[in-house]
Amino acid sequence: MIISASRRTDIPARFSPWLFNRLKEGYALVQNPMNPRQISRVDLSPEAVDGLVLWTKNPLPMLSDLCRLEPYPYYFQFTLTPYGRDAEPGLPEKPRLLEGFIRLSEEIGRHRVIWRYDPILLAPGYDWEFHLRAFEEMAEKLAPYTEKCIFSFLDSYRCMAKAARELGVQYPSPDRQIGMAQELAAIAKGYGLKLETCCEPLELAEYGIGRARCIDGELISRISGWPVKAGKAPSQRPGCGCAQSTDIGAYSTCQNRCIYCYANHGEKAIAANSRLHDPEGPMLIPPRQ
Repeated sequence: MIISASRRTDIPARFSPWLFNRLKEGYALVQNPMNPRQISRVDLSPEAVDGLVLWTKNPLPMLSDLCRLEPYPYYFQFTLTPYGRDAEPGLPEKPRLLEGFIRLSEEIGRHRVIWRYDPILLAPGYDWEFHLRAFEEMAEKLAPYTEKCIFSFLDSYRCMAKAARELGVQYPSPDRQIGMAQELAAIAKGYGLKLETCCEPLELAEYGIGRARCIDGELISRISGWPVKAGKAPSQRPGCGCAQSTDIGAYSTCQNRCIYCYANHGEKAIAANSRLHDPEGPMLIPPRQ
């Protein structure tokens, strides 16, 4: 079993004490987001877990305790983008996050820290020229500390519609996206970075751009030294290459508050869930009474 921690929220940034407690106790309780009455017990013992995938925009709160993850083969999906607080209000300053990326890579190895330039958001102040400059500057700094970069173009979600309108978000045509992808590929190649897309319908293989497997059984096998058998995830979006995994997170809990996030459904929900969180509890957010 592969554990995803988590597509639904930023556990390393916001809930690392809870995660460490759950790993110590050897289990977590997880509520089905589509059926709140269904609560599953997930075995987190090292014997049961083939690998642990940690999704984050800010690993800084976890860096001093990485030794507590040693019983598990693990790697990070680290989203690091050039946006300001108008788009990512809950994150530290980007120089600190760049330093955190480098430190993390030095601690665990560059193959275990995957850079996500994700999503590509186009808006006043974040035009394509801005992205080309930012991507090249970041690629130059991060290439010695990672093997690949995963990107995607922003999708529209109902929960982000108001914020997107206020920011003036634009959605480029598929043909324009292909042109943009080619330019990114040229930059990535110049720094020796493998470039992949996450759940994009575009066919980009001829430009040297692959399709990502963000939950990657082959990478976990490489880290652990033994073969991991994991079928394709059955319920992800078309184009997703991820292996099957069990997510232990919860929606509407992330206080990064990125305006493009699909996993948060309003400030009231985030605030209410934050009050319910207990770092010692078996469930990230217990059911409301």
